[in-house]
Amino acid sequence: MQRLEHAAYLQITTALKVSGRPAHPGEGPWQEVPDGPDSRRQPQRLAPEEPTAPTSDTATRPSPAEAADRSAEVFPALLAASADPAGLRLLPTAGVPAEAEEDPGTETTTAPTPAAPETDGGENPGEEGTAQEVEEGEAHDLHAPEIRILGPVEVAAVDSTGHGPRIVRLAALLYFRPGRSADVLCAHMDPVSPWSASTLNARLQGLRRSLGSDPAGNPDVPRCSSGDDPYRLSPSVRCDWNRFLQLAERALPLGPAGLPDLERALALVRGRPFRGRPLPWAEPYQQEMITRIIDVTHTVATYRTPAGPYHDLSAARQAVATGLDVDDAAELLYREWMRIEAVAGNRQGLHTAVTRVQQVNRALDCSLKLATEQLINDLFNGSSAAVRI
Repeated sequence: MQRLEHAAYLQITTALKVSGRPAHPGEGPWQEVPDGPDSRRQPQRLAPEEPTAPTSDTATRPSPAEAADRSAEVFPALLAASADPAGLRLLPTAGVPAEAEEDPGTETTTAPTPAAPETDGGENPGEEGTAQEVEEGEAHDLHAPEIRILGPVEVAAVDSTGHGPRIVRLAALLYFRPGRSADVLCAHMDPVSPWSASTLNARLQGLRRSLGSDPAGNPDVPRCSSGDDPYRLSPSVRCDWNRFLQLAERALPLGPAGLPDLERALALVRGRPFRGRPLPWAEPYQQEMITRIIDVTHTVATYRTPAGPYHDLSAARQAVATGLDVDDAAELLYREWMRIEAVAGNRQGLHTAVTRVQQVNRALDCSLKLATEQLINDLFNGSSAAVRI
């Protein structure tokens, strides 16, 4: 028998109550993330090959040998993205997508993707000015060091060997939690065995040497005049996460016209934020980033999949590949993948997407969501039921 202390019991029951609450609605530009396919044209369902369409797990799931064969021939770029998302490149947002990007076995007609319509100052006063200010700010800050956390934590000026990994994690901590004391930083950098003050000072000196100074000669890691002074980075230090938010929040209110910036935001993602096991202080930030990346992925797929001026299945697949590399258990993105292959008329690709989400859920020992089961049944049965997310 095991027993719980009352405090631990309260903590567990409180966590269960919180997990059962509905999700908070998006705020600001994130309210513009589309709900799903309800408001857009549904993908054309594939005609069933057999009189009785596969609906169960065993019916829709190929054998392991078949799955292995298909993974080598059916949309290998998407499946390989979990190992190397950088291997997929976003298509230009204007012009005709390269036909070589499409799977040769699919029967898909990819329409030219026009550039996002531009609005003049009369329709959206201030929009052009805002974009121009952002671009000018980027050009001005190109010389400043950048902390990259949308994937493995990196700082270009810091070596990846020796103490380098600890230094870049310290840089990320100083960026996201500025103004902390030495004791707090030491505890955050190693909760089990906190750093000593001398270790912190040595890593700070290494970071200061690597980042250097701004054009005015001020160090990007300011020196503290006393032991009680809080630690921080110079405001000129950049971060790819802020750039991601800047692009996404500028684009979301524009609807499909914001696709270029949304795809530029996804191009910044190199994998799961803080890849590996992040320090405890970084975990809330990681979850927020994963949520926002999935939102942007879903938005791009929503606008790129249906027929119309923004139709581009290669770009939709690219977005889904990026999102699944960040969270391979996001059923929302598997549903988008299924819709992409259904629109492409790629039955094998559809089987592959279904197989993959079933494998993930079996590994997690949980059932598919009702929306996922409904979509699978609708796509394979060819029923008249609407596809809902």
